[in-house]
Amino acid sequence: MPRPTLLTRRLRRTGALTAVAFAVAVAFAGPAAAHTEVEAEGARALDQNVALTFTAESESASAGISKLEVILPEGIAPADITFKEGPKGWKFAPTSRGYTVSGATLGVREDAEYVVTVRQLPDAKSLVFKTLQSYSDGQVDRWIELEEESGGDGHGHGHPAPRLDLKAAAPGAKVVSPAPSEEPTTSTPSTAPSTPSAQAAAHDTEGDDGMPVALPIGIGAAVVLLGAGAWWLRSRRGGAS
Repeated sequence: MPRPTLLTRRLRRTGALTAVAFAVAVAFAGPAAAHTEVEAEGARALDQNVALTFTAESESASAGISKLEVILPEGIAPADITFKEGPKGWKFAPTSRGYTVSGATLGVREDAEYVVTVRQLPDAKSLVFKTLQSYSDGQVDRWIELEEESGGDGHGHGHPAPRLDLKAAAPGAKVVSPAPSEEPTTSTPSTAPSTPSAQAAAHDTEGDDGMPVALPIGIGAAVVLLGAGAWWLRSRRGGAS
């Protein structure tokens, strides 16, 4: 039986190394590919009533996902989010910085997918939704790294936060703000300001004591007339005598 040539031995060695490399790649492919993402097809800045679909892939080989906490990006408030659908029995709850979606523990290796509606997207090029993914055994995957920070964590992969890239706003799109709540105000009847003519008329018709000026003038005129009448009567009587 002929001995293997040097070329044959090299080929066998190369094949063995390739097989090992492939096995290693397969072994680490699952954890390395796991991530959490957000999608909204064709989303544009300032779009209204946009449905966002979140998918959180499970990394644990022994526990299921039980809760997802999302930290909302600037420009979106917890009150702007409405829960649309998710895993059966899961509930939505707003928080001071975003919201949580949680419920009965999902099966091992079962991904969590849910949909929320945003009242209006902000005027931005991209939005980052930092997410904390909790498992039934207490483990927490922190998908909070920004793109420039997600270089790896020593386990073959990083933990980038879900990111949604937006198209430019449609022509004429505007920011829609909630109507401000108007507090009831108690209005008091306003007095018309006195004009110079009104003030002059007041001075002409009233004396210093508040009595109309025409009153004393009329009394004086009556006294004068009575005095003149009395003088005229006395004059006639004197002439007659």
